[in-house]
Amino acid sequence: MSEFNHEVDITVRYRDLDPWGHVNNAVYVTYLEHARVDYLDAVLDVELEDIDVVVANLEIDYEQSITIDDDVTVAMGVSNLGTSSYTMTYEVRVGDDVAATAETTQVVMDRETGRPTPMDDAHRETLAAFEGLD
Repeated sequence: MSEFNHEVDITVRYRDLDPWGHVNNAVYVTYLEHARVDYLDAVLDVELEDIDVVVANLEIDYEQSITIDDDVTVAMGVSNLGTSSYTMTYEVRVGDDVAATAETTQVVMDRETGRPTPMDDAHRETLAAFEGLD
C-alpha cells in the first residue's frame, strides 16, 4: 500500500451491488469522485462551485471485489501538478487490502471559453504544500 495524505471512508450501499453481490465496476468511479470532492473541499477550503475542473482521463485497475459488508476507504492525493492540469492517484482499500488503484487527470477550465486555463496560483501552492510537491 502507498502512503497518502487524505483518506475518505465509503459506505457500501445496496444499490452499489451487481447481481453477484459485488460492487459494480462503475460504482468504483463514484467512490473516486466522492473522495476527490472531499479532498478538494478539505485541502483547498473553497466553495466547490469556484473550482472549474473536468476529469480528462481516468484509469482504474480492479484487484479484488468489494461486498456490502466491507469497510471501504479511498486513500488519495495529487501526484503531479501541471500548468492547467493535475493528476490524482487513488487506492480503494478494504481493510489492509487494495481492491483497486486508479489515476485521474483533472484539467482546469475557463467557464467563459470552455478551454483549459492555468491553475490558480493559490490553489497550486496549497496543493503543492499539502502533498510535498515542488
